Amino acid sequence: MKKFGLSRVLLAAVLFTSFVTTLSFSNESFSNESFSNESASNQSSSTQSVVINQDLPNSYTVVRGDTLWDISAVFLQDPWMWPEIWHANQQIDNPHLIYPGDVISLVYINGVPQLKIVRSREVKLSPEIRSLDHDEAISALPLNVISTFLSKTRVTDDATLNGAPYVLGGAERRILVGMSDDFYARGDFAANRLNYGIYRRGEPYIDPQSGELLGIRAIDIGAARVKALKKDVATLNASRAEGEIRVKDRLLVAEERTLASTFYPRAPETEINGAVMNVEEGVRNAGALDVVAINRGDRDGLQSGDTLAIFKRGELVKDRVASERIRLPDERIGLLMVFDTYEKMSFALVMEADRQIDLGDLLRNP
Repeated sequence: MKKFGLSRVLLAAVLFTSFVTTLSFSNESFSNESFSNESASNQSSSTQSVVINQDLPNSYTVVRGDTLWDISAVFLQDPWMWPEIWHANQQIDNPHLIYPGDVISLVYINGVPQLKIVRSREVKLSPEIRSLDHDEAISALPLNVISTFLSKTRVTDDATLNGAPYVLGGAERRILVGMSDDFYARGDFAANRLNYGIYRRGEPYIDPQSGELLGIRAIDIGAARVKALKKDVATLNASRAEGEIRVKDRLLVAEERTLASTFYPRAPETEINGAVMNVEEGVRNAGALDVVAINRGDRDGLQSGDTLAIFKRGELVKDRVASERIRLPDERIGLLMVFDTYEKMSFALVMEADRQIDLGDLLRNP
């Protein structure tokens, strides 16, 4: 069966956001380190459920383009379980960051597996010209995929859209406006903002389990700057246009949306039972590296970095012996990681998919 997933090297990057240094990578060198028995005993119980990959390298050198999720999967079958075996050296400046050139290794201390790191500056190398940029830490997720999505998608509500200024039309009574064109809009400009995003009402996000309206997608159309204002009618110039700006499109103040690259994959702190309710780009099926909207958010305790398992609901079949219908067990088909949360919903990136993911597929703690 074809597996829609990241490469195992790509999948491992998550584990290594809390890092440790100053070790060599032979088992002998690690055995000389002193660790408290208390620390080892505490970790032994917490690591019982961690499954180490059978075919793993003695060490792994981080390269540009890796992600934390990728690197984690090099060592663990379940990358989100990295906190169980990660040993952070607090003497390192920000041990939660990992850089190209750093070397990561899995070692056993008192029988307990631990992930350790040696910073690239501490690795002994043969004389050779090298250049390492320590300003560019490895991210948890492929940010190029997510950044494109964030720039085009905004979740809002009816009250916000209905109360926002709207496009009246272009100069010379044109009903369509393009890049660098002037146009008119009417509404409440009392906030005295000069720059606005131009949005068009998109589909509502409806909870497939409860039917609740969780938000409305505002489709990014462009951006504009106010040139003049007379009462409630403004003259604006289109500074950016993704397509034709139309009558009734809405003007919203640009929102500050930043995505941290240093959040860590983990299991949610609360029990989550949700579902996939939308696949971005207007399709009904998803695979690895696709963005999906899910029906759980801040109010349910979800946070950026939370990892959820994706399940296909078991089919209803007829038991010909008992003469009754019975539902087969749900089948786990993949993993996703939440990267952007709202009050009632969130967006997540599919990290693994053994089969295509459909609307309504179930989500649970991994």
